[in-house]
Amino acid sequence: MADTPQSYDLLPGAGDSPVILHVPHSSREIPAEVRSGIVLGDAELERELDHITDAHTAAIAEAAAEAAGITPWRFVNGLSRLVIDPERFPDEREEMLASGMGAVYTRTTHKEALRPDGFDHGPLIERYFRPYAQAMTQAVADRLAATGRAVIIDVHSYPTAPLPYELHGAGPRPPVCLGTDAFHTPAGLLDAAREAFAPCGETGLDSPFAGTYVPLEFYEKRAEVTALMVEIRRDTYMAEPGGPAGPGLVDVASALRDLVDAVSR
Repeated sequence: MADTPQSYDLLPGAGDSPVILHVPHSSREIPAEVRSGIVLGDAELERELDHITDAHTAAIAEAAAEAAGITPWRFVNGLSRLVIDPERFPDEREEMLASGMGAVYTRTTHKEALRPDGFDHGPLIERYFRPYAQAMTQAVADRLAATGRAVIIDVHSYPTAPLPYELHGAGPRPPVCLGTDAFHTPAGLLDAAREAFAPCGETGLDSPFAGTYVPLEFYEKRAEVTALMVEIRRDTYMAEPGGPAGPGLVDVASALRDLVDAVSR
C-alpha cells in the first residue's frame, strides 16, 4: 500500500498542562480505499454516519481549549470510526465484538451488514489503528515527562434514544454521562467533572456508556495517568441525527473548560 497520511492531529497545548482532550469519534471522513470495503450505498452510509458520529465534539473541545486558563493538548481523530475505532481493544477483550463493533466494525448501529462476511481486519488495524495508538501513547508519555501526570478527558456524545447496537441501552440517559475506570478515575477527577457539568443538567455515571480510554502501555499500570469519559447527550447541543449544532454547544464547551481548569491546577 502507499504511505498512509497521518489520520489524527495532536494540537499542542501549554507545556505545563497535563490535560489531553481526546476526540476520537467526531469525523465523518472515510478514505476511498476504505469506502470500497463498505457494503452500504451512499445514502445508507450517510445515514449511518449521522447515527454513529459524535458530531461537533471536535468543536466543543476546541472552544474549551481556547478558553481554558492553561491550554490543554488535543488529540483529534481525523477519520470516521467506521475506518477503525481507536478506543476498542483490538482483540477478544472487546465486549463490542458481540455487536460486530470491535476495532473494525462489521455491523451498523442498526445491526445491518457494514462489511462483507469474512472481511480481513488486519490491514486496517496495521494501517490506521496501531499508528494512532502509538501516537496517543507518546502524547501521554510526553505529558508524564513534562508534568509528572497525564489527565485524559475523552469527549464524546450519544443519541437521546438508544440505538439497536447498544449493549447497555436500557439504563439511564442523563444529559451528561461520565464514564469511569476503577484504576484510572480518582474521586477528585469525578467530583470536578460533576461540578463543572452541573449547569448542563443531571450528570450520571457509566450509563449508557461506561469506562475510559487509556493507552494499553499505561492501562492499570500507571496511576499518574488519570482518565474520564465525558458523554454529552446530543439533544442538549445539536439537532439529531447528524444535524447542526445549537446554542447548547456553548454551554457544554464552557463546562468542559471549567473541568480542564479544575484539573490543570
